Amino acid sequence: MTLLAFGINHNSAPLAIRERVAFAPEQVADALHKARAQAGLTEVTILSTCNRTEIYASSQGEPQALFDWLVEHTAISAADLEQCFYCHRDEDAVRHMMKVAGGLDSLVLGEPQILGQMKSAFAVARDAGTIGGELHGTFQQVFSIAKRVRTETAIGENPVSVAYAAVSLAQQIFSNLKQDTALLIGAGETIELVARHLAEQGIKKMIVANRTLDRAQRLAREFLGEAILLSDIPEYLHRADIVISSTASQLPLLGKGAVESALKKRKHKPMFMLDIAVPRDIEEQVGELDDVYLYTVDDLHAVIDENKKSRVAAADKAEDIIDEGVEQYRRHARALNAVATIKAYRRKAESLRDNELLKAQRLLESGADAEQVLQQFARNLTNKLIHTPTAVLKDATAGGRTEMIQIAQELFDLSTDDIEKSESE
Repeated sequence: MTLLAFGINHNSAPLAIRERVAFAPEQVADALHKARAQAGLTEVTILSTCNRTEIYASSQGEPQALFDWLVEHTAISAADLEQCFYCHRDEDAVRHMMKVAGGLDSLVLGEPQILGQMKSAFAVARDAGTIGGELHGTFQQVFSIAKRVRTETAIGENPVSVAYAAVSLAQQIFSNLKQDTALLIGAGETIELVARHLAEQGIKKMIVANRTLDRAQRLAREFLGEAILLSDIPEYLHRADIVISSTASQLPLLGKGAVESALKKRKHKPMFMLDIAVPRDIEEQVGELDDVYLYTVDDLHAVIDENKKSRVAAADKAEDIIDEGVEQYRRHARALNAVATIKAYRRKAESLRDNELLKAQRLLESGADAEQVLQQFARNLTNKLIHTPTAVLKDATAGGRTEMIQIAQELFDLSTDDIEKSESE
């Protein structure tokens, strides 16, 4: 059985590619069952965020089947996927998963959201019934190491996140946010973090737009803002100096025409727009308008790189923790490999025992002396148990594999006294 970590991320693929491979939350459960059935997977989990789509799987086959399935079930071509996918196996897969969960593989080094997203992906797969013993145990190890990274290093101390970077970028356009109005599209965790950072910077007004009004109202109420439905955005858009969007919509929510109309009402006063969503919420053509500063999640690199410096030293210590985690996985995997051999050896020994016991019972039934039968039983069983190990040990050492002597001494718990007594006989 092979453990796989297969996918694309912000390092291997641009946004235009990532959004074609993204899975909406409501699609994941169905995709899990299809992937397991059609790609020949034993267990499978799908993690899909704005920065990555990754499939963690246990498989007896080759990754090509998973590659073919992803091409068939997303909007990406085989040629495009070939240029940007990666596939890690076994220990490398575990190391990658631990780095992802610990925030070491994120666009924002050490960002905390990814661990929660990975736990959610695990929960969805568990509820869908596509996780078994191997992935379950692996995820528990991954989560344990990620917790250590958070508690034993300073990698998460500074407020560096996509949300933080988004507000920092807005401040580069509008130096004084106390005079500005922000329209936040979506009401998930990222938008909530954006709202907190905007509030800390003293934003004048916040408008929260969401598919369901109840969620928008809960978030808006916390920051003394205004809540609207997504369908109301065209009526409110002209009031927004800053627009930050992060939804799970599979289609754009803002088009060039709507933004042009808003700009006319604003008398072409500039607008800052940041689209964090994957797939994108704001049409790419909006960026062609003269009075719009449109950025995507990929444009946050410069802001984030500046804030990375404080976390680099902590990342080195986190790597050491991950090394320990991979070694634990390696030892566990080796122990599991030994289990099958131990079971087979026990089964063989029990078979030899049962055969000799049957012979002894027949002799007793025929009237043979019980003491002689027991002695013969013990002698025959002992000879059969040690015959193969003895023959293999002799052949191995005769062939120059002298290390087998030490292995045998350890395996059969032979002390120096035991060996010396044997040599003197």
